[in-house]
Amino acid sequence: MTRLAIIWYSRTGGSRQLAEAAHEAAREAGEVEVRLLEAKDAEADDLLSVDGYIFACPENLAAIAGVMKAFFDRTYYEVLGRIEGRPYAAIICAGSDGENAKRQLERICQGWRLKRVADTPIINVGAQTKEEILAEKSIGEDDLEKARELGATLAAGLEMGVF
Repeated sequence: MTRLAIIWYSRTGGSRQLAEAAHEAAREAGEVEVRLLEAKDAEADDLLSVDGYIFACPENLAAIAGVMKAFFDRTYYEVLGRIEGRPYAAIICAGSDGENAKRQLERICQGWRLKRVADTPIINVGAQTKEEILAEKSIGEDDLEKARELGATLAAGLEMGVF
């Protein structure tokens, strides 16, 4: 059976909601086993045991969140040269910009020689003050739909063998 991993990190709930929406849609899209993994728990074996990936994380201080970066640091060299060509997509939850986190995540995946199969959406939650940044997030339906589209696209493409 074809397998998809959705690896995520979220401190205030935004990226978690996006990952869960992608997970739900991927499970409904076809006969693909979909694993929803928190970045703090995901290991190299999790990457090796699946056929494609979705990465979801927030931007913190113009970079991917530290827990997500720690996941990549922990697994990068263990899987280097062993997952080349596998498809991936990503989604960034940001307070205002998100472009640096997007570039950083895509650059890591490029180093692994993964195949990006969808544009990386940046979900802007407009959090600018300390209180807004630290508050629990609520992602709107239009943005959740973007995550669902990613999940469905990856699952369907994996199932059909188009990636």
